[in-house]
Amino acid sequence: MMTGRKVDETALEWAIRSADPSFDDWDGLTQWLEADPLNHDRYDEATAAMTQATDRVAATPVQAVPVAANDAGPMRRDYWRWGGGAVAAMLAMVVGVSVWHDRSQPYAVETSPGEQRSVALADGSQIILGGGSRVTLDRADARVAVVDHGEMLFRIRHDAAHPFRVTAGDTKMVDLGTVFDVTHDPQRTRVAVAEGAVMVDPQGARLRLDPGQAIVAADGELRRERAEDVGGWREGRVTFDHAPLSDVARDLSRQLGHNIRVDAAIADRPFSGTVDIRSLHDDPALLGRLLAVDVRRDGKVWVLGDDR
Repeated sequence: MMTGRKVDETALEWAIRSADPSFDDWDGLTQWLEADPLNHDRYDEATAAMTQATDRVAATPVQAVPVAANDAGPMRRDYWRWGGGAVAAMLAMVVGVSVWHDRSQPYAVETSPGEQRSVALADGSQIILGGGSRVTLDRADARVAVVDHGEMLFRIRHDAAHPFRVTAGDTKMVDLGTVFDVTHDPQRTRVAVAEGAVMVDPQGARLRLDPGQAIVAADGELRRERAEDVGGWREGRVTFDHAPLSDVARDLSRQLGHNIRVDAAIADRPFSGTVDIRSLHDDPALLGRLLAVDVRRDGKVWVLGDDR
C-alpha cells in the first residue's frame, strides 16, 4: 500500500480513464506525459495506486450479473459502470485523495462564428453564447464559469449563500442578482450589466456595477463606461460607444461569421452607433456606409480601410 504521499489527481484521472476499454484519447495522454518529465513517474504511481484500489474492489462481494460467454466486452464496460464509483471511493482510502468526489469536473461549451447557443445550468441559471465564443463550466459546481473567449449573456438565479462566480482572463466577478454580459479577448475584458448588479474584482477593488454600467479591463487597469443595449446582439443589434474600429471589426467578425479586419491606419478610430447584424450577413460591404470606411475584399477577408 502507498502511504505518506498523495497521488497527483491529474495523473490519477489519466490512469483511470486509460484503463477503460472505451478510452480513445491516447494522443492527449501522450501530450500530457511529454509536457513534464515527471509526469511519467506520476502516471506510474497513479496506475499502481489504482491497481491496489481495484484489487480491493474486486475482493468486495458483489451480486453477479449473468452474461453470455462471448460477451466479455460489455461485461468489462459494466464493471466500469458500477466500479468507477467504487474505485474512486477506494482511492480516497488507499491514496488519500479525500476530495475525489468534490473535485472539479470541467467541460466546455463553444459556438462557431455567427452562431448562438443557450446553456441551461443545473441551478436554473442560463448562459447565452454569441458567435465565436467558449465558456468552461463545472459539472461539480453549477455556480462557476470561466469565459475563455467571445461574448455571452448571463442570466443568474441569485443565491446569496452561494453567489455565481465568473472568471474572464485576470478579471473575476460575482453576481448580486443579475443579468450581465461579458466580452473577453486577449486584449480586454468588458462586463456590462442589464439587471441587478455585479461585483468586479471582489477580493480587490470591489467595483459594483449597476444596470447601464460597464467596466473594461485592459492593460492592468479597470475603466468604467456606459452600457447601452446590453445583450442586444441576441436580437441582431450590436451597439458601440466610442469603440475603436479594431474592436468593432473583432466583435462583428464574431457575430456575423465573416472575417473582418481593419487597416492599422484607422484601427484606433472611434465609432459610436448601433449596427444591425442581420442586414450585413449577406453583404458585409454595407459596413462602408455604416462606419464611414472603405471596404474591400481580400479572399475570404473583408478589410476596412480609410475612405478619404
